[in-house]
Amino acid sequence: MSRDWLIQAVKRVGLESRKDAPDLEGLTAADAWQVVCKAYGITPDALASHVAGLFGLQVADLHQFEATALKRVPERFARRHDVFPLREREGTLVVATCDPTDVGIEQSLAFAAGLPPDYEVAPPDAIRAAIKSAYTSGSSTNRMLETLLRSVDRQTVHAVRVLKEMEPEEIKVREVEETPVVKLANLILLEAVTRRASDIHIGPGPGGGVVRFRIDGVLQDYMNLPLPALNRVVSRIKILGNLDITDRLRPQDGRTRIQVNDEAYDLRISTVPTRDSENAVIRILDPKGSMRFKELDMPGPELDRFRELLSYRNGIVIVTGPTGSGKTTTLYAGIREIATGDVNVMTVEDPVEYELPGVTQIQVEPERDVTFASALRAILRQDPDVIFVGEIRDLETADVAVQASTTGHLVLATLHTNSAVGIVSRLAELGLDLFSIESSLRGALAQRLLRRVCPHCVEELDDEDRLTPEEEHLVARYGTRPKVRAVGCDRCVDTGFFGRIPVAEAFLMDYRMSALVSRGASTSELERAALAGGMRSMLRCAVDRVKAGETTLQEVARVLGQTSSEDGEAVEAVEAMEAMEAPAAPAAAPAEPGAPRILVVDDDPQTRRFVRALLEHHDFVVSEAKDGREALQTIKDAAVPYSLVLLDLNMPRLGGQEVLAVLRGSEPGSSIPVVVLTASNGKSEIAALEGGADDYVPKPIVPDRLVARVRATLRRAEAYRAG
Repeated sequence: MSRDWLIQAVKRVGLESRKDAPDLEGLTAADAWQVVCKAYGITPDALASHVAGLFGLQVADLHQFEATALKRVPERFARRHDVFPLREREGTLVVATCDPTDVGIEQSLAFAAGLPPDYEVAPPDAIRAAIKSAYTSGSSTNRMLETLLRSVDRQTVHAVRVLKEMEPEEIKVREVEETPVVKLANLILLEAVTRRASDIHIGPGPGGGVVRFRIDGVLQDYMNLPLPALNRVVSRIKILGNLDITDRLRPQDGRTRIQVNDEAYDLRISTVPTRDSENAVIRILDPKGSMRFKELDMPGPELDRFRELLSYRNGIVIVTGPTGSGKTTTLYAGIREIATGDVNVMTVEDPVEYELPGVTQIQVEPERDVTFASALRAILRQDPDVIFVGEIRDLETADVAVQASTTGHLVLATLHTNSAVGIVSRLAELGLDLFSIESSLRGALAQRLLRRVCPHCVEELDDEDRLTPEEEHLVARYGTRPKVRAVGCDRCVDTGFFGRIPVAEAFLMDYRMSALVSRGASTSELERAALAGGMRSMLRCAVDRVKAGETTLQEVARVLGQTSSEDGEAVEAVEAMEAMEAPAAPAAAPAEPGAPRILVVDDDPQTRRFVRALLEHHDFVVSEAKDGREALQTIKDAAVPYSLVLLDLNMPRLGGQEVLAVLRGSEPGSSIPVVVLTASNGKSEIAALEGGADDYVPKPIVPDRLVARVRATLRRAEAYRAG
C-alpha cells in the first residue's frame, strides 16, 4: 500500500528531504511515519499536524477520551490497527489514527464498533502509548498493580501461601504466583489477618473500587483501587475458591485454605454481580477461633444459665442473635465442654466453620440432597447424645429437631430473633404448635458483641470530668455515667476499640414460662415473666459492662439501638446518679425510736445507696438487700418486723414478682406493705398490683414522689391495722 501521502503532507508545507525522497513502498504506517520524520527532520507531532492539514482533519488529543468509547473497540483490534477510540459524537465514533487512507480498516472499525468512524490524526507511537495506558488488560493493569505494590517488600506479599487451590491448567503455577495481581491479593489477605479482620469486602465504590475490612464488627476502609485492578483482584479471589472466573453474571460461593506466617486460615468466598463490577466478600475463619468458655468472657450470670441449659440430656436449647454476634462461637464452646468422650456429639452445619475434635461434623450440600432436615434424620440413626443444628430455617427442620429432642437427645441450634424469649414466637411463625414448643424448648440465650475499649489509649473518666453533649444524651437514655472514653491509637487503627466482649440474656423454661407458652402469651408477657424469673436483660448486661469500664455508652447505642427501659429492666434513674455525685449531705440525726423500718431491695448498688440516703434524710430506718433471696432471708431473720419493703421487680437469682409471691403466701411477710419499683410501663404496674403489691414507683425515680408514695402506703397500712 502506498504511503506517498505522507510525503505529500510535508511537501505541501514546503519541506524538503535532506536527501532523495524516501521510498515508503511496503512499509507499515508506523514505519513510514518514522522514516518520513527522519528524512525531513521533523517531530511526529509536527507530521501529525501536516497530515491532518492534508486531509482536512483535526489533530487528536489523546488525553481526552471517554470510557464508553473504549468499550466499543476491542483492545486487540486497536493494537493491531494503531487506532484509539476517543468519544462518540452525533452518531459517529471519533477515532485517532495514523493512516486515514486505509479503507479496509475503516470498514472493519465501523463493523467492530457499531458506528462509522470519524478520524482525527495522531502519531503511531502516541496512539500505542494511549492504548497501553487506557485499556484494562495485560501489562497496563500489571503496571498499575506494580505501582500499588511499589512500597511493599517481597517478603510481605509472599507471607501468604495457598494451601488448597485449583488453577486453570494453562497457567503455570510459578507464573501465577509471580504476577502483580497475586501479590496484591496476598497483601490484602495478609493485612486482613494482621488487623484481626473477620471479613474482607472487595467491590465497586465511588470513583473506582474499594477494599474494606470488618474489624470488631465495623467496616473500615483499607484501600482504594482502580476498577481494572479491582476486577483482576476479584478474579484472583475467585480462582482461590475454585469459582468460574468467566461467569460474572451469577452469584458464586467457594472456599479455600491459606497459610499466613505459618498459621492456617479457612476462607469462605462469596461473589455477586453488580452494575459496574463483581462484589466479593471473604469470611476469614481461624481454626483456633473455637474457644472454650473461659476464653469467651461471657458475663457470669448468663454463663451459669447457659451451662444449666447444657446440662439437660434432652430438649432444645437455642442461641440467637444477628450474623456476626458470636452465636456459633458460643455454641462451639458449649460443645467442647460437652464432648468429653463419653457422649456422641454430631453436628449439621452450613458451612462447617471450625473442626471440633471428637465431634462428627456434617456439611450441608443441597445439590447432593444433604439438607438440615435430611441430615438430621440420618443422624438420628447414628445413636447421638447431642445434636447441633447450624440453623433452624424451616418447619421441616424444626419438626425433626422437636422429634429428636423428645426422644432422648439434646438439640442445640441457632435462630435469628431479637431477644431470647422471641424464640417462642419465631418457632410458632415457622409452624410449630405451642405444645411442641412448650414440651421441647428448654431455654435460649440471646447475645450481641460490644467492642472493648483499647487498653493502650483508653481515657478514664472521673466523676468530676465533663461529659460531651452526646455522652450527656446517652446518660439520660441509659441512666449510667461512662467510666471510660474511646480515643484511638496506632494499635487500634484510631478506632479506640480493640477486641469484643459478649452481652447476653438467657431464659429458662420454668413452670411459669411453660404455662404462658401453652396459652399463647405474647412476647411482652413472656419477657416480663422471664425477667421476674431471674433473667437479666441484655440492656442491663450491657450497662454493667459500661459501669465496669469495659466499653462505652456510644457502643451500647450502636449495637443495641434505641433500646430503653421498656422491658421492665430499667437502669437507675438520672436523678439517682446526680444525687450520688453531689457532695455528701450532713449526716441525718439518729432516727426517733419507733421510726419506720424500710428494706430496700435492688441489685444495683447505686440505686440502693441513693434510695437509702434519701429515706434516711426523711428519718426512716433503712436496710438493704441486693437480690430477692437475700431480701427473704433478711425479712425472716429480722428481730423487729419491717414496716415496708421497697422492691425492684427485675433482679437476678430471684425476681421481684417471685419475692412478692413468697411474701404474700407466708408469715411474717403477708402483712408487710410492699412498694415495687417498675419501669414506666402500665403492664408491669398492673402485674405487680395484681400480685399483691400495695403501690408502685416508676423509674426513673423522682425523689419527692418516692417519699410521698412510701408515706402514703405506711399511712394506709397503719389505718388498716387500727381498723
